[in-house]
Amino acid sequence: MRSLKVVFAGTPEFAAEILSMIIEAKYEVVLVMTQPDRPGGRGLKLQQSPVKQTALYHQIPVLQPHSLKLDSKYSEEAFYAKQVLETSTFDVMVVAAYGLILPKWLLDLGARASPLGCINIHASLLPRWRGAAPIQRAILAGDQQTGTCIMRMAEGLDMGPIILQEALTISAQDTAGVLHGKLALQGGKLLQEVLNGLSCGQVFKLQEQANEGVIYAQKILKEEAKIDWQKDAVEIDRLIRAFSPSPGAYTYLNQALLKIGLSENILREVSSNDQGLAGQIIQINEDGILVAGQRGVLRILEVQRPGAKKISAALFAKTVHLEVGQCFSSEP
Repeated sequence: MRSLKVVFAGTPEFAAEILSMIIEAKYEVVLVMTQPDRPGGRGLKLQQSPVKQTALYHQIPVLQPHSLKLDSKYSEEAFYAKQVLETSTFDVMVVAAYGLILPKWLLDLGARASPLGCINIHASLLPRWRGAAPIQRAILAGDQQTGTCIMRMAEGLDMGPIILQEALTISAQDTAGVLHGKLALQGGKLLQEVLNGLSCGQVFKLQEQANEGVIYAQKILKEEAKIDWQKDAVEIDRLIRAFSPSPGAYTYLNQALLKIGLSENILREVSSNDQGLAGQIIQINEDGILVAGQRGVLRILEVQRPGAKKISAALFAKTVHLEVGQCFSSEP
């Protein structure tokens, strides 16, 4: 078994966890590519991506081009990245939620370095949920399972052949944050299996993606996180879980913004005679706040006011003297 030299490209926490696993497995990461620092937080100060923070901690060189297209307005950055990669010695390029399209010149460079080309880790069972937000979209759609694919990258969005894949059950309590952690662990395990195989000269049999069942996981927009109480409780519960912890599902109470952190769909605890109007509070107890949807009832478990920490719904109800009959609304 030979030691592999790896170039890694990724940006969010999911990718940072994969990068950490590669480092812990004693592969030599010679270069990390991640998106440029972006303004964030209350002061809109420039924030380093989780992948950049991980790379700097381990003293790994970092590239942050705005684009890798040689004919874009950032062509100077792209040409510099191309020069660095062409003069770097590496055995494989691994990509996880990078956020930039890899152009043909980079795919060709990866193919020259490795028989598997540029390897991508994608958090869905392709071809379902190609694109930017597969974890959130799977929860929103009510999927009962998802999984991880290790694929050879090709031109086009998540369209390459599958090297390895594994399914994972989505539980009724999984938030996007919880599912993200499970998929990162699964992806790291599958990636290590592929890298170990490459180290030993293993020949992998690639499987082309099916032409049927292609669905795109569009990027999440903040306005999607607004709760529509006219929907069924089961749909509202999925929305809250899909947008936890970020950007956070939100509603309004007495014209004030309120984020809902955790919830659960209630099936048998409330009779149809007790159910109120959509958005109306029908019960408050130590377990949370029960709210009516168009059909069904939702128990709110955790809330957050702007600028404050998340607290239990029961504590919030006591703090603001919440009463049965009050209504949450979709507009202030």
